[in-house]
Amino acid sequence: MEFMIMEREKADESSGENSVVMENSATMIGPKGMIKQHEFVRVIIQSLYSLGYRKSASCLESESGISYKSVDLELLESQIPEGNWNICIDTLNGIKELVDETRASALFLVFKQCMLECLSCGDDSLALAVLRKKVPALLGRENICNLAYSLLNLKKKDLSNLDENSIFEQRRRLLTELEKLLPPPTVLPERRLEHLVETAVTAQIDSCMYHNSQEEVSLYEDHCCTREQIPTETIQVMEGERLTFKRTLRSHQNPVSFVAWSPDDTKLLTCGNVEVLKLWDVETGTCKHTFGDHGFIVSSCAWFPDSKRLVCGSSDPEKGICMYDCDGNEIKAWRGTRMPKVLDLAVTPDGEHLISVFSDKDIRIFNLVTNAERVISEEHPITSLSVSINSKFFIVNLNSQEIHLWDVAGKWEKALRYKGHKQHKYVIRSCFGGLNSSFIASGSENSQVYIWNRRNPKPIEVLSGHLMTVNCVSWNPRRHQMLASASDDHTIRIWGPSQSKNIQHEKLI
Repeated sequence: MEFMIMEREKADESSGENSVVMENSATMIGPKGMIKQHEFVRVIIQSLYSLGYRKSASCLESESGISYKSVDLELLESQIPEGNWNICIDTLNGIKELVDETRASALFLVFKQCMLECLSCGDDSLALAVLRKKVPALLGRENICNLAYSLLNLKKKDLSNLDENSIFEQRRRLLTELEKLLPPPTVLPERRLEHLVETAVTAQIDSCMYHNSQEEVSLYEDHCCTREQIPTETIQVMEGERLTFKRTLRSHQNPVSFVAWSPDDTKLLTCGNVEVLKLWDVETGTCKHTFGDHGFIVSSCAWFPDSKRLVCGSSDPEKGICMYDCDGNEIKAWRGTRMPKVLDLAVTPDGEHLISVFSDKDIRIFNLVTNAERVISEEHPITSLSVSINSKFFIVNLNSQEIHLWDVAGKWEKALRYKGHKQHKYVIRSCFGGLNSSFIASGSENSQVYIWNRRNPKPIEVLSGHLMTVNCVSWNPRRHQMLASASDDHTIRIWGPSQSKNIQHEKLI
């Protein structure tokens, strides 16, 4: 094999110059004159090819005089299959948009393929000559060392089975790898037009305060949802004396203040003031296990997503946090004299993080996989905690009449804040809801229910109907347009879209 130096043909240079002129003198189109016509047509041609409309794409190229592929890419596509490495290197060096680091990566791949082919032909001296004479002029010391290491590894391999077909296939893969490295406009990002359209649609959805539907978004018109997408109207009032009790769970000696349903809906955890933790079978109403004794004061509890493990926190610092299976066996515990009292806790639905509220104002996020942890300190006492169904976010209610949204991953320096509801004396529990947990709902001491879009600090809806403090809300995780609220007026209200005909009242309970 010969490593020959050849000049790029003048016709190619002329073609490249014409391409540059066309790019720089492009006509601007669009209502605001922001789109270069040349670029617009080029991404359309790319889209037609990717969709399989090759004849239409070719016809558009011919009619517009615009090629989907740049001159430099077409040169590489002709040079690499032929093994014209010198010209290929010249082409890469002539691409102005290539930054030094990317250019070095591209040249490294070319030199590696060249030396491989030299070795496969038994020409070790030529491979060594390339490494000694050609490479140092174009690549840094680190890349030279890596190539030398690759050369030694290649030398150890049996290259006798590299026939013409194998060499051709390797050159094809080299071209594919180079296309991934080359920047626009030399190479267009894959499916560029589809990406641009999806970005536009996503931006419209993100700016829509009421978007809460899985229906497909049409490209024929700008997207905008109305308030009928979220629950705003009472469709049923559930009062204690009018309900038919399926099971009455009797065993606690003191009032029950906290319950947690298992993810599979077959079990229930209950705890209360100065009380133990009890596990119930929902179908039979029997108590399956009691955790701790009367000295074991449980303040909150939560399930793991498998419905086979649970965790509970105690307001007694020496009791700490304990993880159990459903038979009462302790799996793990976090306790000790330095362990602060736990006020509330939650497990993310993916089972990876344990989030707890302790010492009134502090939040501890513990990664159960890596054992990494971090602490967030709020300025005001925290009254409750809730995690989004996608495990990415959590919210805390503060007695400063604010709700704060934090990310579980810990990338945010500040919380997003939501205001409008009233909370000063009582515990108010808020929740995520809607499609992709896009909304936050909360009760309020002024007897109303507040709904925020997660991207807006001001409520988009304030729902009236209750007569006293609304202390808890729950958004249906499957029916994104259904919300329940519980109040000190001894009623539970079910909320749905205004004038909804899609939800049958008899199916709501």
